[in-house]
Amino acid sequence: MYKPVFYLVVHFSLLLVAPISSFSIITSLSQGSSLSTSQDTVISSPNGDYAAGFHAVGENAYSFAIWFSNLVGDDKNYSIVWMANRDKPANGRHSSLSLTKSGNLVLTDAGQRRLWETETQSNAFVELELLDNGNLVLAASQDKSIIWQSFDTPTDTLLPGQALNENSKLVSLRSSTNYSSGFYKLHFSDDNVLQLLYKGLEMSGVYWPPTYMTSQQAKRSIYNNSKIAMLDRLGQFNSADNFSFRTVDYGEGGIQRRLKLDIDGIIRVYSLNKQRTSWEVSWQLAWEPCRVHGLCGLNSFCTYRHDSGRTCTCLQHHKMKNVTDWSYGCKPDFKLSCPDSNRVDFVHLHHVEFFGYDVTYDTNVTLDKCKQRCLHNCDCKGFQFNYVTDDGVYNCYYKRLFFNGYRSPTYNYSIYIKMPKDVRGPDEEDPIGKLQCERIHEVLLERTYRRKEQHGWLKSFIGFTVALGVFEIICLVSYLITTLKRSNATFDQVYIPVVNRFKRFTYAELKKATSNFRDEIGRGSGGVVYKGTLSDNRIAAVKCLKLEANQGEAEFLAEVSTIGKLNHMNLIDISGYCAEGKHRLLVYEYMEHGSLADNLHANNSLDWQKRFEIALGTAKGLAYLHEECLEWVLHCDIKPQNILLDTNYEPKVADFGLSKLLNRGGMDKLSFSTIRGTRGYMAPEWIFHHPITSKVDVYSYGIVLLELITGKSPNRAQCNNVDNDEMQDMTMLVTWVRKKIHGLEQSASQIQQVADPALDGNYNVEKMEVLIKVALQCSEEDRDARPTMSQVVDMLQV
Repeated sequence: MYKPVFYLVVHFSLLLVAPISSFSIITSLSQGSSLSTSQDTVISSPNGDYAAGFHAVGENAYSFAIWFSNLVGDDKNYSIVWMANRDKPANGRHSSLSLTKSGNLVLTDAGQRRLWETETQSNAFVELELLDNGNLVLAASQDKSIIWQSFDTPTDTLLPGQALNENSKLVSLRSSTNYSSGFYKLHFSDDNVLQLLYKGLEMSGVYWPPTYMTSQQAKRSIYNNSKIAMLDRLGQFNSADNFSFRTVDYGEGGIQRRLKLDIDGIIRVYSLNKQRTSWEVSWQLAWEPCRVHGLCGLNSFCTYRHDSGRTCTCLQHHKMKNVTDWSYGCKPDFKLSCPDSNRVDFVHLHHVEFFGYDVTYDTNVTLDKCKQRCLHNCDCKGFQFNYVTDDGVYNCYYKRLFFNGYRSPTYNYSIYIKMPKDVRGPDEEDPIGKLQCERIHEVLLERTYRRKEQHGWLKSFIGFTVALGVFEIICLVSYLITTLKRSNATFDQVYIPVVNRFKRFTYAELKKATSNFRDEIGRGSGGVVYKGTLSDNRIAAVKCLKLEANQGEAEFLAEVSTIGKLNHMNLIDISGYCAEGKHRLLVYEYMEHGSLADNLHANNSLDWQKRFEIALGTAKGLAYLHEECLEWVLHCDIKPQNILLDTNYEPKVADFGLSKLLNRGGMDKLSFSTIRGTRGYMAPEWIFHHPITSKVDVYSYGIVLLELITGKSPNRAQCNNVDNDEMQDMTMLVTWVRKKIHGLEQSASQIQQVADPALDGNYNVEKMEVLIKVALQCSEEDRDARPTMSQVVDMLQV
């Protein structure tokens, strides 16, 4: 099997649903028959590769979908390739898909409202079948002529052999947890060119091919009338406008592939590996990631790093409009007075461009002239200052909006932002270092179904009764009854679970799921963890938290909300919570192989490859917490017990939600009332009351690496024979390794002395040398000598 230089197992393209074996399987749906959300029945393709049925997109909300079902392994993940009612989920366990006697395929919700239909009819007898290529077809049973097919209406995915034409388009998901139509569209333009379009909340625009290039410059042909593009089964993509590519595994016909327009606006082709356990990127659009339009919204710009992906940054003295969704952009904390130029000045941003939305432009102007003209133009919010020739001729582009912003070290021009002098500091320029950031392809882009205003009279009634003070009890009872009946409400009600990553459990539910908290699987300073089986038969880990007695429900929910914005493949996934009375519980995904401590010391089941991948994955998770999320997060208790291993021994950092959450820029003001961490893994800063920074996690990570390398616990003294004497030198783990490893260059014999004997010499010497070097750097007493976690990731990936 090939191994691409760049590959990605995209967690947001794999949707967890029940194993196919738990469903009743049929091969077709006949006229007069129906499928219901309460039946747990699916239509299977003859080869078993695809299944079609109702897929839960939230609690009590469903979409009819097609997914790739024939994955092997313990995870049995499924990949959605098509949805019928992506923008109108059906509510209730009595929603159904029916094939009428007239030949129309109709999806109705529990209230018998039509949410989607094929609008077909036939005098012949027709059946609904799922073909081996993933195409759901409504065909005449006698001659197999097709009167409707899912291939004609793709959602965000093209399967091999499925054509994209002038009547179809690909539209991305809204987010990784929201399957409705998103902001990005792949389609044929009016001039016959395949293009990518951003259509956001307020603005839209084509970003590929670049609008500053002609079709000829982009090597596209507008002289075609077929408007068709297709990925074949060998991995070749061809479009009528001359755009084409081949996947890295081109020529292997037995591989399952899918072309997808992802939520970050990039087209990728995913190939299923031979073990059929994960999807890997076999091609992606070669386009600067931050040049995609609309990623960060108004008044913010995108920055890309190869090790950490894309991040968003508000312009200086601006703040996010919606802290959960960058697409809303940022708003200023000031008001500009115009044309009072004496109170206005400019902030200079290096290497930043905002594409489009120019008021006008000047050629061959000086910087001062550019500033003066912008100062006296109330529509001008700032300007882009670019030179266009080597002899120093500059152009000035006056901006009415700051949108489609990106920052790149290769972009040598500048943007100047108009700002009041009393807001802008005397020496203030570039806001780098004051970033608010978040991984763009993991931002939770929320969508809420809102109740119609037909109950406005109820609000008036409540206000009237409150004013009189007579009917308060009646209002309370009415409210409780409404709450109890919420699960049977119509589609117009607010389906919060559809757009929320978390389910709110009752204490009774979790008590039942854990058999009265009987099966304890872990215990720490944060609380006790129990194994449980949820109502949908999912195995989960339920943590009963030990929180401060004075912590209220609002504070707890605020913390849970913050945790909800942290989403990374190497962080444990939290699926639910309970905040009831004095009880505070979190529901985690269950990790089959337990903790790193269990595997390293108890059963010694980790070979060299697993240890190295655990080291790398843990570093990636910590780098995300420290540098890539909306709020800086210090874990403060990195140890093998808090690194959990899934079915494939992929590491996931746990208990990060119980650590101190920090706003960016607040490190210098940080203080902790108590020492945090575990003896043996704690950085010296805790003991000597030095300022606490992210380097405390780096130190703890270094100790964990040494434990992975040596198999020895840091809490046990290590014994060394000194000059063949019987006297033993008792030292701690870091000191012991440093004594064994002399100098910067490590010899094979030195490495052998510190390597875990359980490895029996079966390790990669070069990688082991890198791991030891990184571990010793991370465990330096001087925090400034320790690398950052992103630097650790870079060193381990070399």
